[in-house]
Amino acid sequence: VLVSGCATPRQVKKLEDEITALKGKLQASETHKQEEINRLKESRDSEIARLKERYDSQLNRLELEKRRELDRIKAAKDELTKALQEELSEYKAKLQMTERGLVITFLAEVFFDSGKEVIKKEAFPTLDKVVRVLNEKVPDSPVAIEGHTDNEPIKYSGWKSNWELSCHRALAVLHYFTDNGNIKPERLSANGYGEYRPVAVNDIEENRQQNRRVEIVIMPAQVAKKKAEY
Repeated sequence: VLVSGCATPRQVKKLEDEITALKGKLQASETHKQEEINRLKESRDSEIARLKERYDSQLNRLELEKRRELDRIKAAKDELTKALQEELSEYKAKLQMTERGLVITFLAEVFFDSGKEVIKKEAFPTLDKVVRVLNEKVPDSPVAIEGHTDNEPIKYSGWKSNWELSCHRALAVLHYFTDNGNIKPERLSANGYGEYRPVAVNDIEENRQQNRRVEIVIMPAQVAKKKAEY
């Protein structure tokens, strides 16, 4: 009968039942799939919400720490403004809040004789003022000490270049902080930039004097930590 293309009512009914059963299975499969999709979406949304809450909490904590630290650095700036009145009034020192933190700039002549890296004894009281503020107002903040020179070539001091001179001057201040100021060594770093980061054109002596300087940078701990990670 099947070969001849004819089907009995019983066979038709059987086929219809099979089709109905398949449709039921397909519908059940679609329902299950949609339920699984919804479950995954809910799980995803829940995880996203959890991560966002965690991120917001960490961000708020970091912002709070940053504000507190900046307040401490600003307090240090106010204290240094009072402590360094003489140096500031004579334009031998300068205080600036920058993106890096609080920068204390001293003309090199305040600490050193020309071409030398040994700190002059008369500079000790000035450095002691800085030490006191570093220990009392910002006891946990990292401190970078940076040496700079003008572009006059080395002639008589025996240094190979201005780089060596600037490096040794920065190190001299660093060692004073650790040896005489009891500042934790892990807080400190020293860099020498020679003549390559001038703040004025090296055309006249007054400008060259500005370029011969030592900068002490009090950095927020979060900034230093970020640099260390890189």
